[in-house]
Amino acid sequence: MLENNFLLDDGIAELREEVKRFVNSVDPELLRKMDRDEIDYPFEFVREAGKRGLLGLRFPEEYGGRGLTWLAESVAVEEVGVLGNGLACSYSMVSIVGEAIYRFGQEWQKEEFLKPIIKGKKISAEGLTEPRGGSDFFGTTTRAEKKGNKWILNGVKRFIAGGKVADFYLIYARTDPNAPGHKALTAFLVEGDMGVEIEDLHNLMGFRGMGTARIAFNNLEVPDEYRIGEVNGARKIFNRMMIPERLTSAAGAVGLARAAIEVAMRYSAKRKAFGRMIREFQGVSFRVAESVAKLDAARALVYTAARAVDEYDAGKSQMDPRRLVSEAKYLATEFGWEIVNHAMQILGGIGYTQVYPVERMLRDMRLAPIWTGSNEIMKLLIQHEAYKMLNLPSSDRDYEKDAMDWYKEFEKVYE
Repeated sequence: MLENNFLLDDGIAELREEVKRFVNSVDPELLRKMDRDEIDYPFEFVREAGKRGLLGLRFPEEYGGRGLTWLAESVAVEEVGVLGNGLACSYSMVSIVGEAIYRFGQEWQKEEFLKPIIKGKKISAEGLTEPRGGSDFFGTTTRAEKKGNKWILNGVKRFIAGGKVADFYLIYARTDPNAPGHKALTAFLVEGDMGVEIEDLHNLMGFRGMGTARIAFNNLEVPDEYRIGEVNGARKIFNRMMIPERLTSAAGAVGLARAAIEVAMRYSAKRKAFGRMIREFQGVSFRVAESVAKLDAARALVYTAARAVDEYDAGKSQMDPRRLVSEAKYLATEFGWEIVNHAMQILGGIGYTQVYPVERMLRDMRLAPIWTGSNEIMKLLIQHEAYKMLNLPSSDRDYEKDAMDWYKEFEKVYE
């Protein structure tokens, strides 16, 4: 209802309707089973998306994708996001792990791993977070030691979505114990049957039914051909991976927020108090107005960031899109959290029950400002990239000379 296609061409608008049809076919009981933790992973959902050719939309047709854009994928993830963070994550994981394989993997790895996840025939997971920290990625303590043509992997990863069931994992490990983190990590593809141990299943406030687990590697042997990219060169892979990680997080948050406020709006147009529909009260209508405005603002920024990545990848822009991607993730998840809270407030007490899905949406959305890099990290990246731009050549007006006493250099003391 509250989506818009103003920034899209006809092809992407048609894709939105195609994804909507898929989303509408999802049995609500799947969401209920996931929230009750009655299933380990939404396998059927992923398989059906694969059958419909809706996974890995950005990847070339030769690998099973459609060769579409980041903008197209963002629209698709927004639509899947109305189902909640769990299904949006399972849908997006193909794009996230697939990005590393497609950009940095060998051809046999694309055949063995990329094609099956795009078809929905294999489940992938990504191992970033460790018990010692999440945002401090380059402080990774999982280690891999080269012995002959194999790497011996030891360590622990936690909060791994799909960790319990994945067919394979994208894992980062320290391969140089003496170098600083950004020069010491290497990426590997690790198949579950190589000896990945499931140490714990997390009891989560939301985001349930995703087999989110703590996994361990105890002298696990990984053949060198399963390495992705250069030895000690994972920084390049990680930096690229943050594009799909954060864009899909942002787009999914837009979808979930949209669903929540639409539920609240429909309720407010039916519920009466003091003889009037509650939508007629300013306390309700202003919350709706704020939510709709923030939803549109977040969506516009997500689409703009996606377009920026498309332009950068096509060589049409030299501007690194990291700032816009970080802004999109930050703003969409912050606004998403505010919007779901507005929806809860509009519903009042009944919103705090399971009669409406908003309480589940609220529990799901609370994760969004934390994962794929906390929003505090997003702010660090945004200001860092913004300050870098101050040093670039510019045709902008010299604003300081617009001051009445601009020439008084003796007043401009900086130390």
